[in-house]
Amino acid sequence: MPRFETKSLENYLGYLSVKNYTIANNIANMGTENYKREDVKFKDVLDNAINDGGIKLTNNRHIEFDGTLAGEKKSFEIVEDEHVDYFSGKNNVDIDKEMSELAENTIKYKFATKKIGKYYKNLQDVIRNGGQH
Repeated sequence: MPRFETKSLENYLGYLSVKNYTIANNIANMGTENYKREDVKFKDVLDNAINDGGIKLTNNRHIEFDGTLAGEKKSFEIVEDEHVDYFSGKNNVDIDKEMSELAENTIKYKFATKKIGKYYKNLQDVIRNGGQH
Protein backbone atom coordinates (compact mmCIF):
# COMPACT_ATOMS: atom_id res chain seq x y z
CA MET A 1 0.00 0.00 0.00
CA PRO A 2 1.61 3.31 -1.07
CA ARG A 3 2.13 6.02 1.52
CA PHE A 4 -0.66 8.26 0.19
CA GLU A 5 -3.17 5.41 0.52
CA THR A 6 -2.12 4.81 4.13
CA LYS A 7 -2.34 8.52 4.88
CA SER A 8 -5.73 8.70 3.16
CA LEU A 9 -6.98 5.85 5.34
CA GLU A 10 -5.67 7.62 8.43
CA ASN A 11 -7.47 10.81 7.38
CA TYR A 12 -10.61 8.78 6.70
CA LEU A 13 -10.40 7.32 10.21
CA GLY A 14 -10.15 10.87 11.54
CA TYR A 15 -13.29 11.82 9.61
CA LEU A 16 -15.13 8.74 10.89
CA SER A 17 -14.12 9.56 14.46
CA VAL A 18 -15.46 13.11 14.15
CA LYS A 19 -18.62 11.74 12.52
CA ASN A 20 -19.08 9.27 15.40
CA TYR A 21 -18.68 12.11 17.92
CA THR A 22 -21.34 14.24 16.21
CA ILE A 23 -23.80 11.34 15.97
CA ALA A 24 -23.30 10.53 19.67
CA ASN A 25 -23.77 14.20 20.52
CA ASN A 26 -27.00 14.30 18.51
CA ILE A 27 -28.34 11.21 20.27
CA ALA A 28 -27.38 12.59 23.69
CA ASN A 29 -29.22 15.85 22.96
CA MET A 30 -32.35 14.41 21.37
CA GLY A 31 -34.43 15.55 24.36
CA THR A 32 -32.85 19.01 24.57
CA GLU A 33 -35.29 21.69 23.51
CA ASN A 34 -34.26 23.75 20.46
CA TYR A 35 -31.01 21.75 20.02
CA LYS A 36 -29.81 21.85 16.40
CA ARG A 37 -28.64 18.54 14.96
CA GLU A 38 -24.98 18.58 13.91
CA ASP A 39 -23.29 16.92 10.97
CA VAL A 40 -19.77 16.72 9.57
CA LYS A 41 -19.20 18.74 6.44
CA PHE A 42 -17.02 16.65 4.12
CA LYS A 43 -18.29 17.21 0.59
CA ASP A 44 -16.70 20.66 0.38
CA VAL A 45 -13.38 19.18 1.49
CA LEU A 46 -13.61 16.63 -1.33
CA ASP A 47 -14.68 19.28 -3.87
CA ASN A 48 -11.78 21.53 -2.85
CA ALA A 49 -9.34 18.63 -3.19
CA ILE A 50 -10.63 17.98 -6.70
CA ASN A 51 -10.42 21.67 -7.64
CA ASP A 52 -6.94 22.06 -6.11
CA GLY A 53 -5.61 19.13 -8.14
CA GLY A 54 -5.31 16.72 -5.22
CA ILE A 55 -7.69 14.33 -6.94
CA LYS A 56 -8.02 13.96 -10.70
CA LEU A 57 -11.21 12.87 -12.38
CA THR A 58 -10.30 10.86 -15.47
CA ASN A 59 -13.74 9.49 -16.16
CA ASN A 60 -17.14 10.39 -14.79
CA ARG A 61 -17.14 6.99 -13.02
CA HIS A 62 -13.53 6.95 -11.79
CA ILE A 63 -11.52 8.90 -9.26
CA GLU A 64 -7.75 8.61 -9.34
CA PHE A 65 -5.34 9.94 -6.72
CA ASP A 66 -2.34 11.74 -8.15
CA GLY A 67 -0.18 11.22 -5.07
CA THR A 68 -1.23 14.44 -3.35
CA LEU A 69 -2.84 13.67 -0.03
CA ALA A 70 -6.39 14.90 -0.41
CA GLY A 71 -7.05 15.31 3.30
CA GLU A 72 -3.61 16.55 4.27
CA LYS A 73 -4.39 20.28 4.25
CA LYS A 74 -8.10 20.03 4.93
CA SER A 75 -10.06 19.50 8.09
CA PHE A 76 -13.60 18.40 8.72
CA GLU A 77 -16.12 20.94 9.82
CA ILE A 78 -19.00 20.31 12.19
CA VAL A 79 -22.05 22.25 11.04
CA GLU A 80 -25.56 22.69 12.41
CA ASP A 81 -28.44 21.19 10.47
CA GLU A 82 -30.82 24.08 9.81
CA HIS A 83 -33.85 21.92 8.95
CA VAL A 84 -36.85 22.89 11.03
CA ASP A 85 -38.54 19.48 11.04
CA TYR A 86 -39.02 18.70 14.73
CA PHE A 87 -39.11 14.89 14.80
CA SER A 88 -39.09 14.59 18.58
CA GLY A 89 -41.28 17.61 19.21
CA LYS A 90 -38.31 19.40 20.79
CA ASN A 91 -35.64 19.57 18.09
CA ASN A 92 -34.64 18.32 14.63
CA VAL A 93 -32.91 15.09 15.78
CA ASP A 94 -34.45 11.96 14.21
CA ILE A 95 -33.35 9.05 16.40
CA ASP A 96 -33.94 6.48 13.63
CA LYS A 97 -31.72 8.42 11.23
CA GLU A 98 -29.02 8.88 13.88
CA MET A 99 -28.99 5.18 14.78
CA SER A 100 -28.74 4.12 11.13
CA GLU A 101 -25.91 6.62 10.54
CA LEU A 102 -24.16 5.31 13.66
CA ALA A 103 -24.40 1.73 12.40
CA GLU A 104 -23.11 2.72 8.95
CA ASN A 105 -20.27 4.75 10.47
CA THR A 106 -19.28 1.83 12.72
CA ILE A 107 -19.07 -0.55 9.76
CA LYS A 108 -16.92 1.91 7.80
CA TYR A 109 -14.64 2.45 10.81
CA LYS A 110 -14.17 -1.28 11.35
CA PHE A 111 -13.32 -1.76 7.67
CA ALA A 112 -10.77 1.07 7.66
CA THR A 113 -9.10 -0.08 10.88
CA LYS A 114 -8.83 -3.66 9.59
CA LYS A 115 -7.39 -2.45 6.30
CA ILE A 116 -4.76 -0.24 7.89
CA GLY A 117 -4.06 -2.86 10.60
CA LYS A 118 -3.40 -5.47 7.92
CA TYR A 119 -0.99 -3.10 6.19
CA TYR A 120 1.02 -2.56 9.38
CA LYS A 121 0.93 -6.28 10.22
CA ASN A 122 2.38 -7.08 6.78
CA LEU A 123 5.00 -4.37 7.23
CA GLN A 124 5.93 -5.84 10.62
CA ASP A 125 6.18 -9.30 9.04
CA VAL A 126 8.57 -7.99 6.39
CA ILE A 127 10.72 -6.31 9.05
CA ARG A 128 10.86 -9.41 11.27
CA ASN A 129 11.13 -12.13 8.64
CA GLY A 130 12.33 -10.32 5.56
CA GLY A 131 9.07 -11.28 3.86
CA GLN A 132 9.84 -15.01 4.22
CA HIS A 133 7.06 -17.23 5.55
